[in-house]
Amino acid sequence: MRRRRVTIGGRPAVAYRGARLADDNSAHVVAVTATGERVLDPRLDLFNHSPDGFGYGYSGSGPAQLALAILADATGSDERAIRLHQAFKEAVIARLPQFEPWRLDADAVRALATMLEEQGGQAAADAVVRLIT
Repeated sequence: MRRRRVTIGGRPAVAYRGARLADDNSAHVVAVTATGERVLDPRLDLFNHSPDGFGYGYSGSGPAQLALAILADATGSDERAIRLHQAFKEAVIARLPQFEPWRLDADAVRALATMLEEQGGQAAADAVVRLIT
């Protein structure tokens, strides 16, 4: 039997999925919802770390852009995304597998953002293993 995702707090359930494209090894990240997939907006309007695209699995400009984009999308707050994205990059995005597909639920992103605000980066980093599937 297939489990059905539910809407929590009026927000549709979302997961972020990343993988390297075979043709050029570039990072491709989509937001997956109950109604399908959409390419994640890099939110260059908020901060232009990497106009060339996303990265993950290391600490750099591509991962900073991905952290900003995921936080803005998951939290719905541009201000919160700008404030937390560097810490989120270090605690989460830099720890994603660089050459393997990954998935991160929006609920986990929001939980990690709250953890960063309340407890700091190390607590969030320690929780990453449990929250990335």
